[in-house]
Amino acid sequence: MIYADQRWIGDHGIGRFARHVLAALDYRPVSLVSHPASPLDSWRLTRELRKLTSNDIFFSPGYNTPLLCNAPIVFTLHDLNHIDRPENSSAIKRLYYATVLKRACNRAVAILTVSEFSRGRIIRSFDVPQEKVFNVGCGVDPQYHPDVTAYQFPFPYLLCVSNRKRHKNEFRVVEAFARASFDAEIHLVFTGNPTAALTECVKRHRMTSRVHFAGVVPDAQLPSLYRSAEALVFPSLYEGFGLPVLEAMACGTPVVTSNVSALPEVAGNAALLVDPTSVEQIAEAIERLVNDRSLRERLSQKGLARAADFPWTITTLRVREILAGILFQPVGKGC
Repeated sequence: MIYADQRWIGDHGIGRFARHVLAALDYRPVSLVSHPASPLDSWRLTRELRKLTSNDIFFSPGYNTPLLCNAPIVFTLHDLNHIDRPENSSAIKRLYYATVLKRACNRAVAILTVSEFSRGRIIRSFDVPQEKVFNVGCGVDPQYHPDVTAYQFPFPYLLCVSNRKRHKNEFRVVEAFARASFDAEIHLVFTGNPTAALTECVKRHRMTSRVHFAGVVPDAQLPSLYRSAEALVFPSLYEGFGLPVLEAMACGTPVVTSNVSALPEVAGNAALLVDPTSVEQIAEAIERLVNDRSLRERLSQKGLARAADFPWTITTLRVREILAGILFQPVGKGC
């Protein structure tokens, strides 16, 4: 029997991965209701899974694992953002990765991840055999397509799908937008609500009338928000995958994104890639896209083809095959 942690399901990167992968599995959910990212979750899982045997499997679509378990474990480490990016790290997070997560990587029968970039980081950081780490990728929901209803903004706009975390590089996006030379009718829209620091940045660059925050956009409206944008501007400093890139492409929206972490791997040759630390490169890229209609059309067509290479069915099939291989050939190795 597969026991899986359904608590990760939600409206975020790991949440979407969990929703699709678990929907394709025959599994028994854990009965816990606490947040799976809690520092105490490993202890809670240990108690929850105490009756499992070597003929069972515990699978997590996220990075949580039990400290002790009689069954083989398979878990998913989407990236090492919490230790690779100083602004997202802390002493507690580093301790967790150095102890609990390192032990989990060494004892797990398989570790899943979503890009070759993340796979390489996991192998190097935790010194685990490369044959134990599997890149199963991510996919695009069918609701993202070019024929969605237009989003109701009274102006043309560039879109930045983000969440106010520093590695999303929003301050440079604002500065690049202010520097770029194109029609002043073009606005910049961020998803989510502003912080005081980002609002001050917008004011400092005298862009208050042209920069907007869409608030929390329901998943059902995101495709329209992507489709109506002139381009997605997503020069993140770090991504284990980068779903907004594919979601925009699936809607036919051209993309500017970073040439670092997993983003070039996901974008392929279907986006303009920039150094995310260079305001000049970001500004030049969005300027080119706004002013060159033929470039937008070419990238739109390339993006549609690229997004078609990432259906969730491929990811779910890979996960099912890995788990089936363990379930029907028990290794007898607990965690």
